Amino acid sequence: MISEDKIRSIVEKLLSKEINEDIEEKSSPSLIGILNPRDKEAIEGFIKTTPARICVGRAGDRPTVSSYLQFQIDHAKAVDSVFNDVNEEILKDINIVLLKSKVTSRDQHLTRPDLGRELDEESKNILLNNCEKNPKVQVIVSDGLSSKAVEANIKDLLKSFIQGLELCDIKTGTPVYVKYGRVGVMDVIGEYLNAECAVIFIGERPGMTTAESISAYITYKPRRGTLESERTVLSNIHRGGTPPVEAGAEVASIVKAALDNKKSGIKL
Repeated sequence: MISEDKIRSIVEKLLSKEINEDIEEKSSPSLIGILNPRDKEAIEGFIKTTPARICVGRAGDRPTVSSYLQFQIDHAKAVDSVFNDVNEEILKDINIVLLKSKVTSRDQHLTRPDLGRELDEESKNILLNNCEKNPKVQVIVSDGLSSKAVEANIKDLLKSFIQGLELCDIKTGTPVYVKYGRVGVMDVIGEYLNAECAVIFIGERPGMTTAESISAYITYKPRRGTLESERTVLSNIHRGGTPPVEAGAEVASIVKAALDNKKSGIKL
């Protein structure tokens, strides 16, 4: 598997040559890759409205060199995001209790989502001995399928979310981080601590546009056996989607509505 750094190095070497500098100028994802377009202004307008790969051009029946290599870079970013762990310094900065699911490796995390919904025995003991019981709102963070999503967003997202709850006079319990977690782990944690409401901020499966997207799931009265329809979700949280500061405030308003109405998901 080629790393992002390796591919980037290859790109830089290729683009250092004059011929490939010319290709880059014509077919960068942020520029028009179609030679001599009939309506250049229209195409420029299209490109400004989406981060998707459009109008990148081609060389015969193949993509241009720079377009192909940019795709490889973005694919490497997605792979790195799935297989790398969240930077420990970031977790220390947000002062959070560290837990782990029953998953024992990244490969198992991808193939056994059921294990990602349960805490291992050591983490269960840490949770019960170090976390506040009966919280109004239990906050959970998890890598899910994107470590980069947590690294890029969680500081601003959590700060905005907590501030939003404080403005509504809503207190949170002890925040926890779950390594190798899946969305359903919020039900187990909520049940152990008897939380009235639980929120999990979890990395989304990365795509070719961004590997930094995180989602927030809100569940009123979380418990084992919670239906997916009982969750409210705000997804696509990242600088190119819903910015983390804005998203934190929005999630806080959803939590308040869930507590006021004593329901979440489609019932809310």
